[in-house]
Amino acid sequence: MVVVGSGAAGLMACLALPVRLNVLLLTKDSRARSASRWAQGGIAAALGPNDSTEAHFHDTLAAGAGLCEPHAVRLLVEQAPRCVERLLSLGVRFDRQGGQLSRTIEAAHSQRRVLHAADQTGRAIVEVLQVRVRERPRLHQHNDAVVLQLWRDGQRCCGLQLMAAGMIGWLRAGAVVLATGGGCRMFAHTTNPPLASGDGVVMAYRAGAVVRDLEFVQFHPTALMIPGAPHFLISEAARGEGAVLHNLDGSDPVAAVGGGNLASRDEVSRALAEHMVRRGDTHVLLDLRPIGQERLLRQFPAILERCRAWGIDPLTIPVPVAPAAHYWMGGVQTDLQAHTTVPGLYALGEVASSGVHGANRLASNSLMECLVCAHQLEQEDLDLDPGPRAAPVHRPAAPVVVTSSSMVAAQNSSRQIRDLCWTMAGVNRREDAMAMAQQQLQALAHELDARPELAWLKTSAPGDRHPILPQAMGLLRRWVEVEHLCALGLLLLEAARFRRESRGGHHRLDHPAQQPFWRRHSRQQQGRAISSRPVGI
Repeated sequence: MVVVGSGAAGLMACLALPVRLNVLLLTKDSRARSASRWAQGGIAAALGPNDSTEAHFHDTLAAGAGLCEPHAVRLLVEQAPRCVERLLSLGVRFDRQGGQLSRTIEAAHSQRRVLHAADQTGRAIVEVLQVRVRERPRLHQHNDAVVLQLWRDGQRCCGLQLMAAGMIGWLRAGAVVLATGGGCRMFAHTTNPPLASGDGVVMAYRAGAVVRDLEFVQFHPTALMIPGAPHFLISEAARGEGAVLHNLDGSDPVAAVGGGNLASRDEVSRALAEHMVRRGDTHVLLDLRPIGQERLLRQFPAILERCRAWGIDPLTIPVPVAPAAHYWMGGVQTDLQAHTTVPGLYALGEVASSGVHGANRLASNSLMECLVCAHQLEQEDLDLDPGPRAAPVHRPAAPVVVTSSSMVAAQNSSRQIRDLCWTMAGVNRREDAMAMAQQQLQALAHELDARPELAWLKTSAPGDRHPILPQAMGLLRRWVEVEHLCALGLLLLEAARFRRESRGGHHRLDHPAQQPFWRRHSRQQQGRAISSRPVGI
């Protein structure tokens, strides 16, 4: 069994899989850079005396704007309290108040049900899971291992092509679990780490899997917006505790939005984007001072530290913020057991479309989804079929020539894709802009097909082994990520043009209303025309 990705979903999958199985955990980057680890927001579970799984269920459905799969949401909310108990037993230390678990409220929740570990909840969870995974028998971890493509034999996924330790080769496996995260690095403004290049979605699509609802991207309204600084997320929990948004002139940019500062993320992001365009501003202001100094220091130390590193002290002045791509609701279609539509291939976390999030994710449901769905792998009847191993065939060294011009070209292509997707398919979309972007990405895709760094991969057959120099590994990884971003951009644009309405994280200026007919999932599969399917089928 191979698990690809070592964020919360991948780590919990390793713990959930039956101990009789040999498990190989592949990590793309040895540095701690997964989106799970970066997550400041909390983890949602109905634990309060005035809360219930039914209330959590309805809040999630409301946020999902008609596209949540009720059976998937029901699984999430009912398993969430048990997952909290499991995390506590593993050693995760959530914030407490008066000896009880401290709960906060975030956008579109009707109750205080979000648990935190200060403002580094993802890091707290991932670090504990990493320790526990190292204790698991029959587990091996390989860092700096880049998966290039999935291996399909007949109708099933039976392994993958891997670049690691100076070699490119094919690895046969009983099954593959994708936990590779999302693809919001496709946008110029994003809160995501560099790893989030959409690898899993693109590889699964090319292996024949159905991908679903790729038009739905959540743009977080409050990312740090300072020239030259990364778009560090200012957690929604800050607004839940009293922080308020202002335009540069002091007016309220969300005054006309129901729920104001605690409206759903898509509504707040659109309101901010509209105000910024109308006024010609590059940002709005988030004032954290109403929270109070003592609570800021206790609950949001990482936010204070990062802002101060860029010359902003939230204790004395408001923070410049603007919307940025944050989370992808769509992904590889899965059922409640994390099966994709390709036998032998599973998907968990942000790479998957489990049906939980619909058109817009409810705040702090995503970490919980990773854990709940990973637990479904505890089943004993996993779809495993290792098949015969291909005899290795040693080939000449990978023909990847490292030059400064090639590296610069990769950087320029990446920047072109990210700028194009942000300006043409960001918070607000329209047909003419998306059609133009699609044409430009199609032209770039043809250019990438001819790049010598990538072209030879298409001729590599299962069993082939190619030595590769360390410097060439870095360059090939960069070009593979560029090619994946381009392919992902084309899939996004196809889905966004297909859906002629506005719903959740997909807003079209030329089709601004939600349409009853479109209470349907978009579905894309290689070799077939894009289609739709009603919710619940």
